[in-house]
Amino acid sequence: MQVKEIMTKEPTCCAPDTKLQEVARMMLEHDCGEIPVVDGRVSKALVGVVTDRDITCRAVAKGKNPLEMTAADCMTSPATAVTPETSLEDCCKLMERMQIRRVPVVDKAGDCCGIVAQADIAKHSPQEAAELVAGISA
Repeated sequence: MQVKEIMTKEPTCCAPDTKLQEVARMMLEHDCGEIPVVDGRVSKALVGVVTDRDITCRAVAKGKNPLEMTAADCMTSPATAVTPETSLEDCCKLMERMQIRRVPVVDKAGDCCGIVAQADIAKHSPQEAAELVAGISA
């Protein structure tokens, strides 16, 4: 099975200058914990990701005012990514190795075209999901 078979296509993305509060609203509205950050002006080239944990650890826990911050201020960059043709097994190994619960999917041009989360893997491959959760939690 390949990533393209289970990924969420065309995920909600933001630009580096998007206010962090808006990024958090996007997470709430789309019931997700990661928003890919893309160039946005010329392409959807992936430049990073903002996770709910990034907001907590890089803004709130450090006493910074998230209302004055942008995605660029707390995003993880460069972001780890896979391609639509990546096998599900290789995707899971990467997620385990990098200790991440979600991974953006980029096309040949480097544009964000999808995202794979643990939940996607659990829906389509319960055995892979069990191994992934164990590997990430270790």
